[in-house]
Formats: sequence, C-alpha cells, structure tokens
Amino acid sequence: MQRILVTGGAGFIGSAVVRRLVGKGRHVVTLDKLTYAGNLSSLKAVAASPNHRFVQGDIADRALVSNLLREERIEAVMHLAAESHVDRSIDGPAEFVQTNVVGTCGLLDAALEYWRELDMPRREAFRFHHVSTDEVFGDLPFDGSPFSEETPYAPRSPYAASKAASDHFVRAWHATYGFPIVLSNCANNYGPYQFPEKLIPLAVLNALEGKAIPIYGSGLNIRDWIYIDDHAAALEAVLTRGSVGTSYNVGARQERTNLAVVEAICERLDAKVPRGDGRSYSELIAMVADRPGHDRRYAIEPTRIERELGWRPEVGFARGLEMTVDWYLDNQWWWAPIRSGKNAGERVGFG
Repeated sequence: MQRILVTGGAGFIGSAVVRRLVGKGRHVVTLDKLTYAGNLSSLKAVAASPNHRFVQGDIADRALVSNLLREERIEAVMHLAAESHVDRSIDGPAEFVQTNVVGTCGLLDAALEYWRELDMPRREAFRFHHVSTDEVFGDLPFDGSPFSEETPYAPRSPYAASKAASDHFVRAWHATYGFPIVLSNCANNYGPYQFPEKLIPLAVLNALEGKAIPIYGSGLNIRDWIYIDDHAAALEAVLTRGSVGTSYNVGARQERTNLAVVEAICERLDAKVPRGDGRSYSELIAMVADRPGHDRRYAIEPTRIERELGWRPEVGFARGLEMTVDWYLDNQWWWAPIRSGKNAGERVGFG
C-alpha cells in the first residue's frame, strides 16, 4: 500500500499519520476541509515532499473524492476526518451528524464505486481503514473491565453517537457489498500538534498565560492515555496487516484521572518554567460544573492488536507527558496563532 488517501490529515491524529507514512516513503494524499481544528502548519515537515499532496475539500464532495481516488490511483483510504470535540457536539449536534455520518457515507459510496472498477489484484489489496474512538462504548464503571472489541455500543454524547453511527455504516458496507474495511477504536490521544481546546494543551497554555485551569466536576473521571506517535504506528499496523472486516481496540493501559494529568503538567511546568512569584501552577486549577452526560471512565483492552499485529506502545505516560509539555514550550510558533484566534481556548475540553 504505497498510495494512500488520508482524510482529516491536517488534524491532530491525521497529521501524525501523514508525517509517519510520508517519512516511510509512501505517497500520501491529504484531504482536509480545514475547519477550525485543521492546521496546515501541522504538515510543515512534509510540505515540500514529492510524496505528499494536500487537497482542501470535504469528504462529502462525491465528485472531488472520486476524482482523487482515480487520479492518484489510491490503494488504501485512512478515514480520520471527523468532528471530535464533545463540548462542541453538545452545543451543535447537527454538524457532527453531517460530517461524521453523512460525510462518512459519501466517502464510502465514492470508495466503493472506485473499488469496483479496479482489477482483481488491486481490489484484493485495497483497504478502507475507518478510525474511531473508545467513546462509542459509553460510560465505564470505575471497577469495570476495560472495553474490548465485543463491548456493546452505548454512546452518551452527540459526538459519540455520530461516531458509533459511522462505525455501523462502515461495517454495513463490508457486510452488504463485500467492501474491504478495517476499523480501530482508540483511547485518548496526547502529544504535539493537538488543538488547544483539548485537556493537555489547554492546561499547559492556560498555565503559561496565568489563566485558570478548569477541570470538570471533581476531576476524578478516568481516561486511558496514548501518545500520538504510538497511535500512528498502531494505525499503520491495522491498515497494512489487519484482517478485513476486523476491528482493533488501541490502548496503552495508561489510566489517569483528569486531575492527576493536570497536576503532572503543573509539576513539569514548575520544574521547567517556574512562576515569577515562586508559587506552583497547580494553584491555577479550578473545578467547574460538570458537563452533561460526562462519562466516568474509558479504558481499552488492546490484547487483539498486540497478539495479532504485534503492536505495543513504546512511550510511557510520564515520559510522553514530559515530551508533550516541552514541545508546547518550544513551539509557540504553532500554537500562538491558534490561541489568538476566535475559536481557540473558549471551551473546557476535559473529556
């Protein structure tokens, strides 16, 4: 699979995938609508590569997608384009339905038509990789077993419901048309180039600016955290070695409460850039009213991907968080324009 279409490739996870694939010599076409969370600066490292082409456009634009597939002789699609912020889905669910459900169906239609035109060897080699989230499984009790691939779907936010619907449509295209799909559902990602409304970058940047660091409720909601480069490696493994029709859960077994994550961020900042008054950044932590339907815990059981594909995360949470904090300290060029924009940092974002 040397010619790959990546949708949402200017986003946080998508850009990490693009950088990885191009770095390995694959020809990548990035299709991104460049909504608020899409950022061409995240693709700066591959912008001049002859193996990368960027196209601004909507996955729901059937003609555009069909032309790209044919022009570029695409051998695989990695579908990461999505609206992904829970708070935004609560405020405006229709946009999430349009992008995550309607957009995915349009992309599937175009890809199915293209796949049917291929000769048999290329048809057999083709893959459509749909990238999803652990949030489709819903609320996990603090003492419950981690989500497995067999866990029933029980989404509790408009965002999670829209992703669950898109997962079902992808599976339906495989069952109904024989379309060669693979799926993955991942834990919370963190690392460089993450949009500053999400937990870790928001905490880092608010702290640097001396602003309150808001945490929902008691701060005891638990998430499984995976470093972005580990997730990108897992996605490549699923695309290239995953079994057709199979879903893979991607997790790092690194569960932390939101409060513990923010406290660790503050400790790192205290060590790297102490406040002028000698006080800890942790004094900026502020508990705020919980959001509706806030899931208590997400945890992923990654045994299948470990056993079948030989993937395992390489970056532990403590080291990954240090690298992430340090990246934001060293790369103001990337985040400062976003923070100065209208849509940045306006929401709590502590999923």
